[in-house]
Amino acid sequence: MKKITAVVLAAGRGTRMKSDTPKVMHGLLGKPIIWYVLNALKAAGIKDIIVVAGYGSRMLKGELGGARMVLQKKLLGSGDAVNSAKRFLKFRTGDILVTCGDAPLIRPETLKRLIGKHRSSGASATVLTAKVKDPSGYGRMIRDDNKKILKIAEDKDASVYEGSIDEINVGTYCFKYADLFAALSKVRSNNSKKEFYLTDTLSIIRSGMSKPVESVLAEDESEVIGINTRADLAEASMRLKNMVLRGLMADGVTIEDPSTTIIHPGVKIGRDTVIKPNTIIGSNVTIGKGCEIGPFARIRPGTRIADSAEIGNFVELVRTTIGKGTKVKHHTYLGDAVVGKGVNVGAATITANYDGKNKHKTVIEDGAFIGVGAILIAPVKIGRRATVGAGCVVPKGHNVPPGVTVVGVPAKILK
Repeated sequence: MKKITAVVLAAGRGTRMKSDTPKVMHGLLGKPIIWYVLNALKAAGIKDIIVVAGYGSRMLKGELGGARMVLQKKLLGSGDAVNSAKRFLKFRTGDILVTCGDAPLIRPETLKRLIGKHRSSGASATVLTAKVKDPSGYGRMIRDDNKKILKIAEDKDASVYEGSIDEINVGTYCFKYADLFAALSKVRSNNSKKEFYLTDTLSIIRSGMSKPVESVLAEDESEVIGINTRADLAEASMRLKNMVLRGLMADGVTIEDPSTTIIHPGVKIGRDTVIKPNTIIGSNVTIGKGCEIGPFARIRPGTRIADSAEIGNFVELVRTTIGKGTKVKHHTYLGDAVVGKGVNVGAATITANYDGKNKHKTVIEDGAFIGVGAILIAPVKIGRRATVGAGCVVPKGHNVPPGVTVVGVPAKILK
């Protein structure tokens, strides 16, 4: 999208979270809150993104994904935060989209609709709003008799009448560059918090500068609500989880018990795969067609599972590749393993991938059979169609040749 810059407000500490971690860095289904906001902006076509940081900026720096960061030295409000980004802006004409770093469920489609309305209407400012059952804590949209925006009344400064209004400002706006900074120069901190409110620019643009201000109503209030407390974080997790599960089910995946299943965003699962109850699947996981996963399985990031594989109860996989038709049925841990096609992994098998300093790889080739309670100490390789006996311990570096059977502690070839 040409000549538009996004400014993400992420300087706040989030005192209601009662945490030493910046609010936008709290985890939401495996990713920090701000990761979702930045992804939505990129998916909406915005390439130039500036994140205004403050408390915990060092922690935030590693999650920017190509966005630029500017520090707000003193937390003097949203208006001051946007001013902090001014010298980093590439475009001195065009549009500025301002959004909050703590609203992770906002959809790219909503951002596109906001920008589209802003540009088609010729407005100097366009604000995203939502109608909610409980508006407490949010700025209220004050309109005239013609339904045009007069101002935004912040929650702490709202009158009794204004406080009863159910249409709220959700903290996302689109401005014309010149009009935004002209209005910001006139904002004063004569409010209860002694801060410079970005919301004051709307009344200045409309009344002081006699320029049009428009709005877009969010289709779903849940996507634009910010996270301010741990309870908000839990609610957002539940909403996001349900969105992910509904999307997978629509694509032909069976999820037997959505209430106990957690699947992180971005997971790819083939059709006719069945996910059984109490299963957790982390990010960066791919599962093929016709698989059976769970119950009580944990599939961690970096795992790849081919078609028709079976991963049973109390199995944990991490950074592991499972071949087509392979069965890993019960109480097993496979870490940093490459398992071939048609392998049977017996109950309570462990790949000991960590030696206290480094992670090492285990390779199990096609058609191998791993007996109950086997321990494979990486790095090690089990050859094609080899058999590892029950309770066998295969030491590191003691590769098992193809087609042989090993038994005992340590493993020895059975002649």
